[in-house]
Amino acid sequence: MDEQGTKPIVYVVSDSVGETAELVVKAAASQFNGAGIEVKRIPFVDDEETIIEIIHLAKKVQALIAYTLVVPEIRDFLMLKAREEQVQAVDIIGPMLYGLKELTNIHPRSEPGLLYKLDADYFRKVEAIEFAVKYDDGRDPRGIVRADVVLIGVSRTSKTPLSQYLAHKQLKVANVPLVPEVDPPKELFEVSPKKCIGLKISPEKLNSIRAERLKALGLKEDAHYANLDRIKEELVYSEAVMKRIGCPVIDVSNKAVEETANLISNMFRQ
Repeated sequence: MDEQGTKPIVYVVSDSVGETAELVVKAAASQFNGAGIEVKRIPFVDDEETIIEIIHLAKKVQALIAYTLVVPEIRDFLMLKAREEQVQAVDIIGPMLYGLKELTNIHPRSEPGLLYKLDADYFRKVEAIEFAVKYDDGRDPRGIVRADVVLIGVSRTSKTPLSQYLAHKQLKVANVPLVPEVDPPKELFEVSPKKCIGLKISPEKLNSIRAERLKALGLKEDAHYANLDRIKEELVYSEAVMKRIGCPVIDVSNKAVEETANLISNMFRQ
């Protein structure tokens, strides 16, 4: 407490959310048993008028200003005005920016809120991965409506690995297997054809992939699943479905998953 019996005040000033600066202030205050300090956060400060108001207010109540301002002009303006008004101000992020600049010989981007943008990117990626798992292999046709991308094709055309790869690019992907004996979900014909991507493959390539799959499972390589005539029947059926939908089709016969994923990602980024 000060002489008037009020709590000391720290104004946390940031050109972003201000959470980082507030945590630093509270961590420092804990070394003084909290010192009864009141922390008031003022986020998204990006103009000189607001800074002048904050400094006048801080002077009036004898507060300390702790700031994380990454735009050099705004940071310098606060430092100058605080010095003129004899208000104590502590630059939390500036010295670290300078230190990293000296270490790396790279100029900082001076863009507010990058930490939180990175966090948002991370959470979007996690959400997309969870979505791909939930709506894999046609488990729930409701995913077709909610997805950014819908992959369709016969078994072993890399639908699942493509879904996961695209999820890391923050795209929500549902995939649906096409089987002659099973009617496609009606949702496939209700969404925009541009949202769907058909995956086709040569019969010989698919035969080889399926035979290897059966071998890995300890099953006979000449099972119905890998029968060439059966494969051709499935491919004819799948191409008819893709034509009915009117969606783009990618031949994955000689493409790595990464190559196909980049093709799809570029299509949807555009």
